[in-house]
Amino acid sequence: MDKYAIVTGASAGFGEAIAKVLAEEKYNLILVARRGDRLEALKNTLASKQIKVLVATLDVRNAEDIHDWIEGLEDKVKNNLSILVNNAGLAVGRSGFQDGLLEDWERMIDTNVKGLLYMTLETLPFLMKNEGSMVINITSIAAKEAYAGGNVYCATKAAVDQLSKSMRMDLVHHKVRVSTIAPGAAETEFSLVRFKGDKETSKQVYQGFDPLQAEDIAEAVRFIVTRPSRVSIHDLVIMPTAQASTTLFHKD
Repeated sequence: MDKYAIVTGASAGFGEAIAKVLAEEKYNLILVARRGDRLEALKNTLASKQIKVLVATLDVRNAEDIHDWIEGLEDKVKNNLSILVNNAGLAVGRSGFQDGLLEDWERMIDTNVKGLLYMTLETLPFLMKNEGSMVINITSIAAKEAYAGGNVYCATKAAVDQLSKSMRMDLVHHKVRVSTIAPGAAETEFSLVRFKGDKETSKQVYQGFDPLQAEDIAEAVRFIVTRPSRVSIHDLVIMPTAQASTTLFHKD
C-alpha cells in the first residue's frame, strides 16, 4: 500500500499512539509537530514497520509555513494522501472566564480551530483525488458539554465539532469521509500543558479513577480507517468507565 497519512501533534500523547497504529496498518506517515527531536525519535521507533516516515517540525498556527510545506512535498506523496488526522490541540488554563488571559485564549483558538482549518484546507485538494479518503478530527467531551473553567477551550472544541459536520456535508460529493473522536479524561500531557508545567496539579486530575490512555483513542482511529469505503464513522464519544459527564466521576 502506497497511501500516506498525516498526523498533527504527533510528538506525544494521542498523536504518537495514532502514528503507531497507522504504521501497523501499513500507512506511510507524515508526522507533524513543533518538537522535532521527538518526531525523529518516533521515526526511529517506526523504522521496523517497513513504511515510509516523513517528519515536519511545524506549528499548525502558521498558515504560511503549512502552505509552503505542502507545496514542497513530492507529487507522489501528495497524490497518495489518504488520511488527515487533525490531532494538534491543547487547553491552557482553568480559570473562570472573568479571570481569563488573552494569550491563553489566542493560543487555544489559533491551535485548536485555525490550525485545523489551515491544515485541512491545504490538504483537501489531494484528499479529494482519492476516493474513500478521510479527515479525522480529534475533539473532546468538551465539544459536547461545557464545564466551569473550560470556557474558551470548550468553545474551540465545539467549533471543531460543528466544522466537522459542515465539512461532511460539503465533502460528501467528493467521497471524503469526515470523522470526529471526542475523548473524555485521558492521561496524556494534556493536563501538564493546561496547568503550564505544574506536575502536582496535573497528577491530581487523574487520581482515584482509571483514565483513558492514548492507545484507547488510537484504537478508535484504527477502527475508523479499517472500515470499507462504503462506511463512514461520523462521531465517536469515548469516556473512561468512571466518567459519566465532563464533571461527574466515580473515584475510589
